Amino acid sequence: MNHELGFIGAGNMAEAIARAAIDGGVVAATAMLAADPDEQRQRVFSDLGVQVCADSRQVIAKARHLLLAVKPQTLPALGDALGGLDCDRQVVMSIMAGISTGRIEEAVGRDARVVRIMPNTPLMAGCGMAAVCRGAHARPDDDALAMKLFQAAGEAIRLDESLFDAVTAVSGSGPAYAFYLAEAMEKAACSLGLEEHARLLVSQTIRGAAALLSRGESPAELRQKVTSPGGTTEAAVKHLDGNATLQVFINAIKAAEARGRELGEGK
Repeated sequence: MNHELGFIGAGNMAEAIARAAIDGGVVAATAMLAADPDEQRQRVFSDLGVQVCADSRQVIAKARHLLLAVKPQTLPALGDALGGLDCDRQVVMSIMAGISTGRIEEAVGRDARVVRIMPNTPLMAGCGMAAVCRGAHARPDDDALAMKLFQAAGEAIRLDESLFDAVTAVSGSGPAYAFYLAEAMEKAACSLGLEEHARLLVSQTIRGAAALLSRGESPAELRQKVTSPGGTTEAAVKHLDGNATLQVFINAIKAAEARGRELGEGK
């Protein structure tokens, strides 16, 4: 095994992981290789200094850690190639949404050492959130590289796989909730005559709120600090509370978690 990390699939998420690994000194570009049938994606990785190829079998033959960064429905097609794994020497990492460690173990057909990661799209901006778990046959240190990779692109935590549907609902889908709020704020800004400055007003406000939240105070405490009695913010919050907005969001996240369980069961 003359490469530390091999990508099977060289899409945007894989690119973000590779860039963070290189910039953070986690894995050198020369210690990576990537397989993707798309020549444009190959060029992107080649420009990073990463060796590229079209056949995933080459990655499986040469890399100690394999990162499956392909669409979940392509897993069955990878079965034959994954059959060439050396389960004693190689670790399989996966960011495939909804695909359990058990299903990957079944695809390999032997006691594969599998590490599953649930990242989210802000890792492409260096602000990702990822959960990491080991499969049944993984060794204690098999998730070490995954933790380093995803901490280089944001934050990473170790969790039991039973909580991955909840993680998917909260942080995996979470950026969409923030974008949903931003969309509403932009539309309101435009309706109030702020069309020219709406995007900046909203994006900088959300960025600033996130920065305050990262200091450690709870969302409720921070919200209360902004909400003066009888003021404008209180008027807005009363309207939200009157329409049960908080519970609507909680129910939406629970719906996402339930759908994640269904997808994991192949429904």
